[in-house]
Amino acid sequence: MLLRSLLAAVLLLGIITPSLAQQLPGTADTSRISGGTYAVDANHTQVTWTVDHLGITPLSGMFAATSGTLVLDPAHPETAQLNVTVPISSLAVTSQSFGTDLAGPEFFDTATFPTATFASTRVKPDGMTATVEGDLTLHGITRPVTLEVTFFGAGVNPRSKRENVGFTATGRLKRSDFGLGLAVPVVSDAVSLSIVGAFEKRP
Repeated sequence: MLLRSLLAAVLLLGIITPSLAQQLPGTADTSRISGGTYAVDANHTQVTWTVDHLGITPLSGMFAATSGTLVLDPAHPETAQLNVTVPISSLAVTSQSFGTDLAGPEFFDTATFPTATFASTRVKPDGMTATVEGDLTLHGITRPVTLEVTFFGAGVNPRSKRENVGFTATGRLKRSDFGLGLAVPVVSDAVSLSIVGAFEKRP
């Protein structure tokens, strides 16, 4: 009886899953990108950082809300321009006391440096991926950073009725390059970045 129920559930999922997938507004199809100027969708953009803590565990945090623009021509992706501002005060971690320490003067010092910015300087596309070079200003210091970007999807958001595009990206930087080297090597100098970028076309 149990085996029959499981088999029925599997068959039902096999029937339902494709139809559900077809209902998604977006897909990884570059022909859905009309081009123009897109604004950062702050509700669906995430910047996650990870460091090595004591050589025992990885430790992550996230910056949530962002603002900025992406200028994109699908026929000439190498001309894309990205400018993003990240409120450092939006830092989210699992411990309130840890978050308070990170926001304090010994680390991010959000009272003095409330935002970080990234401005692209060069885009090298390769099919559905691209290498994006740019200048990151963090903690009052500007350094070059390279992001490896992958196109995730595009489509019309059924709520806003506007075209949306989305990307994922990864990158690495050194905390010490931005004056954030406190606690090295107890906490790794190397920082891994994992980014989800969502953009909505401006009218």
